[in-house]
Amino acid sequence: MRGVSIICDRLSPSANAQRDPYISKSKFLWGRQCPKLLWHAYHAKHLIPEPDPNQQAIFDQGHEVGQLAKRLFPGGIEVAEVTKDFDHVLQQTRQALRSRRPLFEPGFAFNGGFARADILNPVGDDQWDLVEVKSSTSVKDVNLLDVAFQAYVLASAGLRLRRCVLMCINPDYVRRGDIDPSRFFQPQDVTAEASGLSRQIEDQLNDLAKVIGQPACPEMRIGPHCDSPYTCPLHDHCWSFLPAQNVTTLYRGGKKSWRLFADGITGLADIPAHYRLTANQTIQRRAAISGQPHLDRPALAAFLKRLEYPISYLDFETFATAIPPFDGVRPFQQIPFQFSLHVVRSAGAEPEHFGFLAEGRVDPRPEFMRQLKTVISSAGSIVVYNASFETNRIAECCDFLPEYRSWYRQLEPRIVDLLLPFRGFRYYHPAQRGSASMKAVLPALTGRGYEELEIQEGGTASLEFLRVTFGEVSDQERQRVRRALEQYCGQDTLGMIWIVDDLWRLIG
Repeated sequence: MRGVSIICDRLSPSANAQRDPYISKSKFLWGRQCPKLLWHAYHAKHLIPEPDPNQQAIFDQGHEVGQLAKRLFPGGIEVAEVTKDFDHVLQQTRQALRSRRPLFEPGFAFNGGFARADILNPVGDDQWDLVEVKSSTSVKDVNLLDVAFQAYVLASAGLRLRRCVLMCINPDYVRRGDIDPSRFFQPQDVTAEASGLSRQIEDQLNDLAKVIGQPACPEMRIGPHCDSPYTCPLHDHCWSFLPAQNVTTLYRGGKKSWRLFADGITGLADIPAHYRLTANQTIQRRAAISGQPHLDRPALAAFLKRLEYPISYLDFETFATAIPPFDGVRPFQQIPFQFSLHVVRSAGAEPEHFGFLAEGRVDPRPEFMRQLKTVISSAGSIVVYNASFETNRIAECCDFLPEYRSWYRQLEPRIVDLLLPFRGFRYYHPAQRGSASMKAVLPALTGRGYEELEIQEGGTASLEFLRVTFGEVSDQERQRVRRALEQYCGQDTLGMIWIVDDLWRLIG
């Protein structure tokens, strides 16, 4: 048991070279993305916002996936499950290592770094496999850096590592009955990659410790790193100096936006006239200067004349989870649970509304498709915003429910994508800030939006549906949220009517 005694010595806070505070795995990744963010984590934490509901849902989903992965390691021990106290985690890890059983969330510290491994699996007499579980379907560079940091801390603390494994989700897995973890996950051996990266960890930890030790926040210019590999929690704080019409909103600007910024140009209106821009970017610049919308009347007229009555305005709401909730579903597959349909029978007619919102904890797709087929008109245009999303969802439902394929083949040619004139800059308002999304177009064009609604965007709609459908809530709360969902989805289809009506008005 020589390996265990070495580990126990090196895990002892008194034996370890103390450097307070320790840098956890998450703080290490923050520091690698932006030293300014790392400094705030230790000196101005109050400026870092708490995770929003969408971010928290991602964390919660990762926890669920991690729990599923543990089923592949029977007899495992949860290490210090009820506490995050640093010393207690190290003490419990020292004790658990002697058991030579799979360990869940053991903690290690060395040279200022602190890491809790997802899973440590014993191999032979004194080796271990480090297993990192990710709720994604592919290995990303940040995942390799994550594992490399852990490997450095664990190996330096005296643990003998045989392999480093990333457990990603198999995107081709289709649920049939109970979830089978052995098929749901696809382990990838990343030992070589982690080993190469781990050689740099010591110097990086030293550099990050110097950042934390600075009395003043380090200066950092904004840049692409603010959104890579994740959007920084300080994004809004650091970008607040930019004008509303700024170069980062340049349509498909990419590197061009940052070249302009590096040249000291922040506002779209300040881009020199001779600077090489695409046609759409030129429209955006002119609109920023004039403050007036751009209007291509002939192109808009041609688009609008494609619409045939009765016009059906259609929108879906969906949810997607890492762990498939129903048979015949893949990880992260979008499951439609709601639609709103407004039908305008003739010019000037009042729209008629039809809707569906799934009830109960059963697969919503059969009833969704049945009701959609029942209420959608058999003639006329079907207007959607970003048609590929809705058409892909219907096609996937037809794969699961093949009896609807012939109906969909007849319906598909009638679909008209309302996104097209805005993506093509046939209409562009400076308030869109380079975006052609409906959330940007609707208020810019019509002056109406979602501010008065309790639910104001699709991500929240998905989370709220999942919460009140699969969570434990009161009937009163469930009905309240369902009313909010119906209002939100209905606003999407009403919004499309308002957009079309205003386009007709603009072209005269």
